Amino acid sequence: QIELQERKGESMPNGWAIDKTGKETNDPSAYAGLLPLGGSEESSGYKGYGLAMMVEVLCGILSGANFGPNIRTWKDFEKVANLGQCFIAINPEAFADGFSERMSDLMDYCRQLEPVEPGVPVMVAGDPERNHVDLCKRLGGIPYHQNQISFANEMAKRLNVKPMEIKQ
Repeated sequence: QIELQERKGESMPNGWAIDKTGKETNDPSAYAGLLPLGGSEESSGYKGYGLAMMVEVLCGILSGANFGPNIRTWKDFEKVANLGQCFIAINPEAFADGFSERMSDLMDYCRQLEPVEPGVPVMVAGDPERNHVDLCKRLGGIPYHQNQISFANEMAKRLNVKPMEIKQ
């Protein structure tokens, strides 16, 4: 997301990143590291720090992949990424009967809450992605920012491959 914000020439929202001095920044080109989920300590970012630590343990330490300071920076293509993954499968029916119905009830309840901004519906996990898929279907393709298209065309030229076909 930070790379896309930079490519589009747009600032980042609060709570995304820090600069090289450790201060929060909205400038994608000043990015030096991610803030934990929740942002800074004042906004309970320490909880996100705990979640991030859990991801490091499961995806880095446990998998034998790079972790923490050993992970290459996002624009350093000279090093192998060596990023680990962890998948955990849970059978919800092993806990209580009726998971699907109860989960649907919760999702429906949340979607029917009064929105903070009138006209902007309350969404649950998966709704933004489904909305984007619907948009792509209506448009007959994926909408890209002009700077993303320019970057892709430059990359295609560098790699000597056919650039993507653009429909107007």
